[in-house]
Amino acid sequence: MTDNRDDQPRVIAVSRDDVHRFSKPVVDEVTLVEGWGIEGDAHAGTTVQHRSRVARDPSQPNLRQVHLLHAEVFDEVADAGYHLEPGQMGENVTTRGVDLLGLPTGTVLHLGDEACVRVTGLRNPCQQINGFEPGLLREVLGRDEDGVVVRKGGVMSVVVTGGVVRTGDRIRVELPAGEQQALQPV
Repeated sequence: MTDNRDDQPRVIAVSRDDVHRFSKPVVDEVTLVEGWGIEGDAHAGTTVQHRSRVARDPSQPNLRQVHLLHAEVFDEVADAGYHLEPGQMGENVTTRGVDLLGLPTGTVLHLGDEACVRVTGLRNPCQQINGFEPGLLREVLGRDEDGVVVRKGGVMSVVVTGGVVRTGDRIRVELPAGEQQALQPV
């Protein structure tokens, strides 16, 4: 992982896998392709690639081209005894210093010098997480004091501008104009 001494939002790891598996191996860099996703990743494409979504309707637009997860969740689950590393939750981009879950729908994240993704919604943590680490689902999917479901599995996005993203790249947040909408699961 990259040191974040300057307290700027950063990419701390990038991951991809050409096969549908829960975890993705960390790599040195990924190439984002506009309207497609991450070159060489099983979830890239203009239409849905997630197996359960393909089974329901393979013609749906792919709003889940790039999965981003905040490393701060690793710190939170560590308090409950879980040790997570980048890529293990299936994310493509692991971040630090950005409140991903607090962003509104349509936020554009500038990753490094060129690449940009538009946040489409929340990842809805599923039972596969317990297959990876028994009991972990309850740490990333719960309810707040008002009974509202809280999802901590990161955010999903589509590629607006292609480019290479590497560990250590800075992240710049561009909020959408107009009325802001809270993230919903996609």
